[in-house]
Amino acid sequence: EVQLVESGGGLVQAGGSLRLSCAASGVTFDDYAIGWFRLAPGKEREGVSCISSSDGSTYYADSVKGRFTIPSDNAKNTLYLQMNSLKPEDAAVYYCAANPGPLTTGWGDYDYWGQGTQVTVSS
Repeated sequence: EVQLVESGGGLVQAGGSLRLSCAASGVTFDDYAIGWFRLAPGKEREGVSCISSSDGSTYYADSVKGRFTIPSDNAKNTLYLQMNSLKPEDAAVYYCAANPGPLTTGWGDYDYWGQGTQVTVSS
């Protein structure tokens, strides 16, 4: 059974940093694409960053390039989202998702989802 558990969300001032964690069980990182998506009120779900450990390919949304990174600790089966220089428009519920196969950036392509963690950015 695949389980994804996010943590690390919270309230941060604009310009600050947060690191989200996604603890995965039932998946082997080398065989899955794993990504971070976010959903804010009134907006569509957005793919933030995705990674395929099998070939090292990564994706970053234009809105987060240069500010977010997606490190992983394969030994701990944990994926992170390091968010720096946060902006109020980054505020959203952030979800971790996994899908067997190569990198894909469409949220509809992901079969497994965590429960989400709230990120609030004050201006």
